Formats: sequence, structure tokens, C-alpha cells
Amino acid sequence: MKIKGAFSPDIIAFCCAQSAYQAADTAGSMRISYPENIRVIRVPCVGRVDVLHILRAFERGADGVLVLGCHDEACHHLSGNTRAKNRVQKANTLLQEIGIDGKRVEMFTLAPNQGSRFARIANEVNERIKELGPSPVKSAD
Repeated sequence: MKIKGAFSPDIIAFCCAQSAYQAADTAGSMRISYPENIRVIRVPCVGRVDVLHILRAFERGADGVLVLGCHDEACHHLSGNTRAKNRVQKANTLLQEIGIDGKRVEMFTLAPNQGSRFARIANEVNERIKELGPSPVKSAD
């Protein structure tokens, strides 16, 4: 239920099909709740998520972006999670350079069976973005 006037951030979560997406599904199966405003986007590997995808998410109204992939040494595509980590850092730097708090984009790793960890991350990030308020890009429209 959305309270009128309360800020509910729009958060995009790019989730690896091999790990994080399954963790989100596990959370749902276990009836572990996480915020409804988290939009899960399934990707074959987070290594496919480019800096441009992250920046476009903000351009299209996201208040925060999560990139969720496999644990180190467990990536099904060998180094996709490492590439994603580097791209998230680059996006973070670019956002800071244009005056947007870098805390709005973050990467986490998890295993397919970590539904409770997925929900915990989603809830923590949701609260952090609420504290930051709406994205300055969104208010510029």
C-alpha cells in the first residue's frame, strides 16, 4: 500500500539469470517480502550490463540501480561478475562527476539459494534510496 505523499523510490535490479534472479524467485517461494518498487530485470549474465544501461536507467526515471550477480569464482560466464563490478564502479564515478550520489548504484553477489539475502539487500537499498530522496535526474524533467 502506497501512502499518499510518501516517497517510494523506483529501483532497477539487473539480476543474473544463474544466481540473483533465482535468489529473487527463492525469496518469493519462501514468502520473504521485499519492496514492490524493485523492478527485477533478468539478464543472461551481469557481465552484459553496460555502464550505458545503468545511466539509461537513471535517465528513464530510476532513483537507484542494483546489479546482482554470481559470487566471485562462481560466474557461469567466467568473468562476467568481475566485468560488472568494474562497470558499476565506472558508473558510480560518472554519476559523482555529474553531481549524483554514487550510493544510488551498487553491486552485490549472491547464490541462487540466497533468497533471504536478496530480500535483505532489496530492503536495505530501498531504505538508503529513500533517505537520498528522488533522483536529481528525475526532478530535472
